[in-house]
Amino acid sequence: MPFEVIPAIDLCEGQVVRVEQGDLATKIVYDDDPVLVAQRWEEMGAVRIHVVDLDGAAQGRPAHLQDVARVITATSIAVQVGGGIRDLDSVRRWIDWGADRVVLGTAALTDRDFLSSALDLFAQRVVVALDARDGHLRVGGWREDSGLDLLSTAAELAGLGVRRLLCTDISRDGMMSGPNLEQLCEVAQVSGVPVIASGGVSGLDDIRALSAAASRGIEGVVVGRALYAGALELREAIAVAAPA
Repeated sequence: MPFEVIPAIDLCEGQVVRVEQGDLATKIVYDDDPVLVAQRWEEMGAVRIHVVDLDGAAQGRPAHLQDVARVITATSIAVQVGGGIRDLDSVRRWIDWGADRVVLGTAALTDRDFLSSALDLFAQRVVVALDARDGHLRVGGWREDSGLDLLSTAAELAGLGVRRLLCTDISRDGMMSGPNLEQLCEVAQVSGVPVIASGGVSGLDDIRALSAAASRGIEGVVVGRALYAGALELREAIAVAAPA
């Protein structure tokens, strides 16, 4: 599978925003129409979009159903959806509505019965998000310490049948300070499953470094602020990530 550069669309109060380290108080609004943003990323060559319902993550239930549904139907590329997905009905709804993948965070870590059921039904479509600060996993929209260790949990989840992990270093998210490549590769090594990187991308050099780590289990990267702030151009990023 080719290394994927995946643009992010983070939704808050119906707008496309970026935040720093998950703190909604730091949000910057970039657009008020997520469909137009998604179509722009598609036109620039994206093969997948990462859509996050930030309000849903904070509230514990999806808050932008119609906005995300519009993105799915208005584009012809794969869409992976996360934020507030904490029961099987929500997982089924997104799959039925055309999402290619669902991203599970809090509920996957705190309710293993739910995770097991989701994997039994939709194993290939489930991504588990591991959102860490200093190696410790956070839940509840990144506001609560789960008490779980990043690396041991990654290995445990793989043993339970999780096929793919999305790994975010919270301290770098939205900061454009460079990805935590060492940590990402450690997660891929201990889990033995593909890892999607998230957090810290600042430019083409970061894309080069991450795509070079494909042989170490890094299969893609979610990019947000660098794209919206103009520090990274999506077409160039995709070209840099493509094998020679």
